[in-house]
Amino acid sequence: MARSSTRPTSRDVAHAAGVSQAAVSLVLGDKWRGRVSEATAERVREAARDLGYRPNLAARNLRLGRTRTVLLVVPALTTEFFAGVYTGAARVAAENGFGVVLYPSPEGIGPARDPFASAQAALDGVIASSMAADALTAIRGDQLPLVMLDSDPEGSLGAATVNLDIADGVRQVTGHLLDLGHRRVLHLAADVPSWTFELRARELAARMAAVSGTEVRTARAPISIEGALAATEAALTAPGPRPTAVVCDDDKLAAGAYKALRRLGLRIPDDVSVTGVDDLGLATALDPELTTVRLDAELFGERGMRALLAVLEGRTPEGGDIPVELVVRGSTAPPPGHRTR
Repeated sequence: MARSSTRPTSRDVAHAAGVSQAAVSLVLGDKWRGRVSEATAERVREAARDLGYRPNLAARNLRLGRTRTVLLVVPALTTEFFAGVYTGAARVAAENGFGVVLYPSPEGIGPARDPFASAQAALDGVIASSMAADALTAIRGDQLPLVMLDSDPEGSLGAATVNLDIADGVRQVTGHLLDLGHRRVLHLAADVPSWTFELRARELAARMAAVSGTEVRTARAPISIEGALAATEAALTAPGPRPTAVVCDDDKLAAGAYKALRRLGLRIPDDVSVTGVDDLGLATALDPELTTVRLDAELFGERGMRALLAVLEGRTPEGGDIPVELVVRGSTAPPPGHRTR
């Protein structure tokens, strides 16, 4: 079949396939089942391929009141983890004919200025991290189909919640350190009001408290190397027995802890062990390489987008937290004077 020199229309496809334009619309809009036969649907698809026909998505979306655009609200654009979340979300979105607009919440928390004249008119839905949840009210994202990432499933604003199994990650870290013989731990906690960090603190405290003779100190720091350095140095020079391990809420905090320990003349892991969360590229750039909890950021983004697509289509999203994995490297060892069996 010869292709036309001008852009083919749905009328051309209908003529080539010997069907009505309505049938072409049903087939190419994937709404043909139960309304036209499989043979007719295949004939329409073959005619569209031969003609090089592409539907006018802008016009179709205008008629349907759909923009096929999703907003991903994250704390920061410069964080490797959220870059992975975006990559996974955008991949699934593209497979389903959607686009993703990435929107950072200022300073990692809201409120944020509405990036659109009307978010409801410009977007089909929103995916947001709990660390950027305060931005949702300002952009009216909480009035759209919403999926929350890293959020309390019991109190989530969204129609669905997708979580990594952070609690299990903390359990793995704590079990590893306890098995090595550590009993005094410094928790270098992210100074960010977020469910995910509150969960980490609760789980660490509960796991340590279950073993007699243990102690957990907490030092809070902004998620920056400089902030972590200052907080760690202050905590380790405070009166009382020195902790033998530093449990960090993320890898960037761990990098700051490394600098503080070296300033104090302490060796990792001979004098103090260090753990992180995320398994960023930074984790293997540190010396010794960092023991940390690996989080699959791209899978996290994929699951978030699939959940939003399910919500938009009236389906129940996939349940269950995404598994995480403790990666043991050179930054952890038995505490000084402790003999392993």
